[in-house]
Amino acid sequence: MKLTKKLIKMINWGIIGFGRMGFTFAQAIQETSNSKLIGIASKSGNTFKGFDNKSYEEIINDKKIDAIYISTLNNTHLGLIKEIIKTKKKVLCEKPVSISLEELLEIQKIIIDKKIHFYEAIAYYPHQQTIDLVNLIENDEIGEIQSIESNFGYKAKFKPSSRIFDKSLGGGSIFDLGCYPISFIMLFAKDPKKLSIKSKNLNYAKSGVDDDAKAQLIYDNKFEAKIHVSIKNDLNNICIIRGSKGNIKIIKPWDPGINSIIEVTNKKHFYAKSIKSKLSVYANQIERVSESFIDHSKKLNLFDIEKSLINMKLMSNWLDNQS
Repeated sequence: MKLTKKLIKMINWGIIGFGRMGFTFAQAIQETSNSKLIGIASKSGNTFKGFDNKSYEEIINDKKIDAIYISTLNNTHLGLIKEIIKTKKKVLCEKPVSISLEELLEIQKIIIDKKIHFYEAIAYYPHQQTIDLVNLIENDEIGEIQSIESNFGYKAKFKPSSRIFDKSLGGGSIFDLGCYPISFIMLFAKDPKKLSIKSKNLNYAKSGVDDDAKAQLIYDNKFEAKIHVSIKNDLNNICIIRGSKGNIKIIKPWDPGINSIIEVTNKKHFYAKSIKSKLSVYANQIERVSESFIDHSKKLNLFDIEKSLINMKLMSNWLDNQS
């Protein structure tokens, strides 16, 4: 009698690091149909309804857990990934995956060598708004892309000991927010490895981290992009794509709701495209990641290690004073 392999239809999750993003994940997973929270671990002692706070080691070694969401401080990710891969668990790691390009290259080697299923948590990427936006561009709604503007910024209270103002913890506007506008530009570059930093301007906080950063990117001499991130100033947090036949404006690119709108202006008319998602942006990410973990053959719009590496190289070049 031939035995058939049982198809897993549910991914059991553990959370390591239970600050704001860990709590957000725990709330969002309740909306999903293919994901279940099994346990949480927090060194700060934070808890969630119905769950005892466990140690990192307990979560990593829990045989009931299939996948782990890492939402600890950025400088701890490498060490945790090294421990998690020993158990062959799947990983979703909060952005940025590492605090340096060297660390990320080491993580990439581990993932490839051990054949670990791994994604970086860029939540807006698999959202329906992003998918519909890419489809509009591919369907020639505004013609050939000529330029893109993308920004993300908020005014943070300066506190040298906080994560975002501490260089050793991967602080600064570029490491905290730079992955968003860069990953957005990557959506429209068929070969994102051909993206490069053309010019840049950085401002620094008293603690030494960049608190406001601008850059101009160029893609293979086909289009240019202006990006801006800040933890010093509130920005409008929108994206504009200008094409040969019209423009597209994305009002909430990073945190699209269940109901979102993309504004399209072309030579024929202006219209607001309404987009509906069954899940919130974080719940949708969990559902899509679990779907990929269940069936690895599915091509979903998720941020894999190759995309993480391209993103990190561009962030590092943006941050590098010598380039």
